[in-house]
Amino acid sequence: MKKIWMTSLITAEDTVKKVMTQLRSYGLEADGRFWEDNLAQMAWIHARDEIVDPKVALWLILASHECFAVPSVRYGLSMLALTVQARRGHGFPMVILFDQGEPAGPEGVPTPLKGAECLFLTDQGFCAKLVAQAHSPVKEIRAEYRLDVCGNAQIGQWVEAGPVEKPWDGCMFGVNGAKIVFQAVGPKGTLPNRSTLTYPVKDMEVTLGDKKYVVWAVQNELTAKSSYFLKIDGFPDSVLFGPYTPEEEPEVHVIHLT
Repeated sequence: MKKIWMTSLITAEDTVKKVMTQLRSYGLEADGRFWEDNLAQMAWIHARDEIVDPKVALWLILASHECFAVPSVRYGLSMLALTVQARRGHGFPMVILFDQGEPAGPEGVPTPLKGAECLFLTDQGFCAKLVAQAHSPVKEIRAEYRLDVCGNAQIGQWVEAGPVEKPWDGCMFGVNGAKIVFQAVGPKGTLPNRSTLTYPVKDMEVTLGDKKYVVWAVQNELTAKSSYFLKIDGFPDSVLFGPYTPEEEPEVHVIHLT
């Protein structure tokens, strides 16, 4: 039996129980928890270990349009999606199941959730679609970068960035609507105890479209086994990052989080 993990933005227990009963009647093992909208405590990270369990075939988000429109909820879901994708791959199935109204299109969701299929709860065939998703082979989507999130309420919110294959001569990372307070370089997957930075840069301003980003950077070489770590205070609307060399026009990736 395939297992689904459900994150419910909807607090109505009757609705949640009904959905789980329907899923089980279609042969899907359903488990999950209600969403806790508490960015200060990084409450969104609590569900990561359950979702990345190899037994889980699909992450289902049960939502109303009102709940999904709340910026703090969208930010928390984006951060959770980033760290799930870092462990399960960018092709890991995600579905947003709206309780009413028309499902949002890809343009209506933050970047980390762009790959999620949007369904409608009153669609008679939503369970069959979830069954098909859960039993389909996971698509291999090869990203040009690594991006992960780590931390907790005690040590704060950290992001980790780096290359997948071709080494980077340096790395830059910028935030819109938040503040970077610390940077480090070290082996991927764990915050370094100490770090030597090569030509570190702080508080550059970069304008991209109608957004201004505060950018930090280093010129340490990064490989597939090393990462650039940054501590972020606040909750940026979007971030940009990528390889950095001061002599060239940098090529950056932009991730919208709200």
